[in-house]
Amino acid sequence: MMRINLTECAEALLEQDSILILAHAHPDGDTLGGSFALCAALLKLGKKARVVCADEIPNKYWDIFEALDMPEFEEKYIVAVDVATTNLLGEFGEKYGDKIDLCIDHHATNTGYAKKTFVDSTAAAVCETMLGVITALGVEADRAIADYLFTGLATDTGCFRYASVTENTFKVAAELVKLGADNGKINRLMFETKTKPYAAIERLALDSMEFFCEDRVCIITITQDMYKKTGATEVDTEAIPPLTRQIEGVEIGITLREKPNGECKCSIRTFESVDASVLAAAFGGGGHKQASACRFECSVEGAKQLIVAKCEELLK
Repeated sequence: MMRINLTECAEALLEQDSILILAHAHPDGDTLGGSFALCAALLKLGKKARVVCADEIPNKYWDIFEALDMPEFEEKYIVAVDVATTNLLGEFGEKYGDKIDLCIDHHATNTGYAKKTFVDSTAAAVCETMLGVITALGVEADRAIADYLFTGLATDTGCFRYASVTENTFKVAAELVKLGADNGKINRLMFETKTKPYAAIERLALDSMEFFCEDRVCIITITQDMYKKTGATEVDTEAIPPLTRQIEGVEIGITLREKPNGECKCSIRTFESVDASVLAAAFGGGGHKQASACRFECSVEGAKQLIVAKCEELLK
């Protein structure tokens, strides 16, 4: 593993062609925005590039991302974007985990699995960093690239509400708007639009809410039965994890989503008093201090017991 800087990252990309870009499983706006923006920039340079993800891209993103025409080709160079650990690649982890040439990320918990790794842990989103990468490639960002990057920047900062937001985050956002990003449309799609299946599963998810550790831990459980009852899918539930942190007195919010095989994914949200990445790392995951994720190879109930026990340790 080799840690590299922004210039070296751009140089590595310029030396390559036929570039496959990996977004993490259960994709969010940041991994998609960063991946699609990089792909669009590489295509502008005349390179072959495309984005792949182990999971379905949520419908709400397609108004922004569907227009990018990506060619088919045999990949010769593999880049991961916003992927702190190969566990987050889902089923692609086994296929590509030991073959990733370059990782572009902003997670301090990045495990250094790629041959070369560019991490800017001061950035609130990988899209904050990706504008610099694209500029270093010698590509002038157009309106589509600006839309991709603004989507990631807005979603990973909770519409600029999180403590991870810095002066530079606002500067990058302003530059993206100057480049033509449709910030009004993007924020409406990301934060003010709910599908009927999502509204139905949100109601059931809130009914499942449980409290532990003297009400300092809130857990929401989303089961396969809930998906069946509402017609919602896992990709519809991206907006649910932040709800756990909105309850007064809660310091750790946890969302457990049951997978079809009975295992589950865990999304963790915290405030400054608890480092979410430490909690996630205890179970092989990673992420940010206030937003992280991990997976459990056991039932929801089993995962709940394990994570509550760890929460008790952290809250002592």
